Amino acid sequence: MIRILAVVALAIGAAATAPAIASAQESSQTAVANFIGKDGKETGRATLTAAGKGVLIEMEVTDLPKNTWVAFHVHEVGSCDPAGGYESAGKHFAGEDANAEHGFLAQKGPHAGDMPNQYVGADGTLRAQVFNSFVSLDDKGTAIRGRALMIHARSDDNRSQPAGDAGDRLACAIIK
Repeated sequence: MIRILAVVALAIGAAATAPAIASAQESSQTAVANFIGKDGKETGRATLTAAGKGVLIEMEVTDLPKNTWVAFHVHEVGSCDPAGGYESAGKHFAGEDANAEHGFLAQKGPHAGDMPNQYVGADGTLRAQVFNSFVSLDDKGTAIRGRALMIHARSDDNRSQPAGDAGDRLACAIIK
């Protein structure tokens, strides 16, 4: 009788830890990034999900210029200091190829952190789903967890060095 209770206790213990393990695995496959506007206030959020060959970024960001295209990039440093115009986030994330140039149209491009321009609607809100196949959440060399997402004031021309003539940095989010 004692032996049967021990087996049942082990089975109950294993079942109780299964959700914890699944939750830990799920959390390592996702990340969040809260956007901060130039005034230092939160303006939106991105959810990042690891995929087999890249990262899916789903986001909604408010208080942006209405009816316009804006550049969207991953920057090197996970720092979003609005007082310095978000220069604390550093340059665009190059990824494993330190010699890569900025832009999809550059001969030696793109940087791993280069992503397509995004459209902001009439309400000043950007809603997007972007898949970046050049990055990962946590794999060495391509990891973006701990780096910053950045929205710029203008669209990226996909060839000007070093940043596509994308203009001011409007909103920044640290990937956690």
